[in-house]
Amino acid sequence: MKKPETKLPPIARVPLRVDIDVLLGRASSAAVILLGVIGAIFALHAGAFILMPVALAVTVGLMLGPVATWLERRGTPSWLSSAAVVLLFVVVVCLLAIALMGPLSFWAGELPRIWNRLQIHLAELRGPINALKNLQEEMGSLMGGSTSTLKVEQEGAGVEDVAVLAPALVAQMLLFMASLYFFVATRNDIRLTLLRICVNRRLRWRVAHIFRDVETLVSRYLLSITAINVGLGAAVALVLWLIGVPSPLLWGALAGLLNFVIYIGPVVMAVIMFAVGLSIGSTITDSILPPLAYLGVNLIEAQFVTPMVIGRTMTLNPFLVLLALAFWIWLWGPIGGFIAIPALLIVFAIARNILPGMNGLAGR
Repeated sequence: MKKPETKLPPIARVPLRVDIDVLLGRASSAAVILLGVIGAIFALHAGAFILMPVALAVTVGLMLGPVATWLERRGTPSWLSSAAVVLLFVVVVCLLAIALMGPLSFWAGELPRIWNRLQIHLAELRGPINALKNLQEEMGSLMGGSTSTLKVEQEGAGVEDVAVLAPALVAQMLLFMASLYFFVATRNDIRLTLLRICVNRRLRWRVAHIFRDVETLVSRYLLSITAINVGLGAAVALVLWLIGVPSPLLWGALAGLLNFVIYIGPVVMAVIMFAVGLSIGSTITDSILPPLAYLGVNLIEAQFVTPMVIGRTMTLNPFLVLLALAFWIWLWGPIGGFIAIPALLIVFAIARNILPGMNGLAGR
């Protein structure tokens, strides 16, 4: 018996419809967010005089927070532990400045001789440079362009009076010290105040986890990097002493300090080592020995020591690190370069507790 055929109803074709109101609403929200970001960047740039030392104090406070916590767990009042942390930081900075003052003054006097030796070495390359210049002139004549070089008039740049700069520098230093003390002393009160503001339990839970992740990530990163940079400075000083470079302790300390600004700091240190090589070497080959020695030690540190100490789980996406460095150095200069990675870790800690899947921004 043949089964009756069942006819399926035709598929209803629903015309595609674009909700203009929804698109306009989303576009307006994106525009407001963009304007807010631009306004925040402008505020950071305009308020650098006040915000820069405060941000630096918060970063250092997050690094030294575990020291204050260790003292408070042993019965030390918060005001006394904060004062001890600030005093410890001042003593370390002063001892470092005193130790480096003598070698720095010596090498400051060597700058004219280094410049003269650099000119001598560049004179050896005058032949290839002249050949490139002639090639450029020939290409310009073939293309019908002008071969005249652009001359830039250098006007005497006025140097601001020290009497004008000194009060501003002292004010920023005092603001930094006060911010560091009060941040370390009231860090627990700040957390509790923000938790009380939260309107529901879920939001309170997220804010508590954000505080925990920020303190853990930033303090662990800064303390680990500080230990690594101290070891790097000692290794660089030892290697430079073995190859006969004068003032190895100065260059080791400078290598450790510049290594806080990843990517850019090692490049600056390699250039400095090349200048030192020019002052002690008779040929270009001798001049590149100090930078090669430094880069060898830095390569071992970057590829083996840092991943082993910090762990690859804390290694952020290199592209994001580069963007953060470029942004903060453009905004606040060297201090911005120091706080770039802690600021990126703070943003990552906040985003990880708000948006799902943010762990993918970290290295594998």
